[in-house]
Amino acid sequence: MSAITPLPCQRHLFEIPRDVSYLDAAAWSPLPRAVREAGEAGLLVKSRPWTHRREAIPIQAERARTAAARLVGAGMDDVAIVGSVSHAMATAAANLPVAPGGRVLRVADEFPSLRYAFDRLAAARGLSVEEVPRPGDGDWTAALLAAIGRPGAPPLAIATLTPSHWTDGGLIDLDRLAPAVHAVGAALVIDATQAAGAVPVDVGRWLPDFLAFPTYKWTLGPYGLAFLYAAPHRQDGTPIEENLGNRPPAAGARRYDRGELNDPVLLPMAATGLELVLSFDASAMTARLRHLTDRLEEGIAGLALAAAPRALRAPGVLGLRAPGGLPAGLLDRLREAGIHASERSGALRLSPHVWADEDDIDRCIAALRREP
Repeated sequence: MSAITPLPCQRHLFEIPRDVSYLDAAAWSPLPRAVREAGEAGLLVKSRPWTHRREAIPIQAERARTAAARLVGAGMDDVAIVGSVSHAMATAAANLPVAPGGRVLRVADEFPSLRYAFDRLAAARGLSVEEVPRPGDGDWTAALLAAIGRPGAPPLAIATLTPSHWTDGGLIDLDRLAPAVHAVGAALVIDATQAAGAVPVDVGRWLPDFLAFPTYKWTLGPYGLAFLYAAPHRQDGTPIEENLGNRPPAAGARRYDRGELNDPVLLPMAATGLELVLSFDASAMTARLRHLTDRLEEGIAGLALAAAPRALRAPGVLGLRAPGGLPAGLLDRLREAGIHASERSGALRLSPHVWADEDDIDRCIAALRREP
């Protein structure tokens, strides 16, 4: 089978100066021009409301909901519009019936929005929380599979998982893990923040009870908006906030919609970003991200920086660690060289997206090679 041709660089869609290498999509993305323009048009709706029909705004909500559903392989009635992933996870935790004595399973050093709501649930329902330690060989999937099936462990009640570790892109293979979770009768909750818009996400393949993602990272949209997929058997629950829009006769995942849903600014921005991502061939986009992070890894060969093996890391994120920790002031020096990245839990997290090209990668490599 022939290799997939990577998506061409899409820098022309953005307003990124040539001397800026923005390698921080895992933190938040720059807005494409079209998304910015959609937001500016939305501001005029609120600035001059007498010139715009409010009845047109719910159409934008359904446009955004439809695009989000397409991105994760869901039906539009299975997707709620919420304010954040933490909002989504609080909703999920409030609508999972569990018996005392079971386990909540997650990886160590998990992002707070996937921890706090389930810590509260565990304390209220008499569950234990098991955090799988970072594996020495980098194989999160094998470590999680071992934890799911560990003899003598309390029964697994809920697995709260992500497709990759947020700190460094360590792969968490849900194609292998989801069936194992289902086989023991546990609920599966997925935070797809670092996956949706970067790699294929398919609720039909993973069959989660709930799955959520925001718009401000890989889906090229605004801050302050997220989407929650609820499986059909999880759609008759109780929202964590009651509002006119999510009360009966609202049905399906709309029961979990946030209040003040009809935002004339965020909704068209989110829809525009999602539709742009959907216009790219998903496999070609993933191939581009893999090409860029592989080039980064190859370029730093011989330096005292280590990454997980390619088979154990997500395509769009390269996490680099150094013996004894990263050099002090590294991020500041990279920023001075026009390179923007993040440090997360001791890893230099480099995350290019469709705007990045080989010059960006080579500038970063050169800067890292200049480090003492």
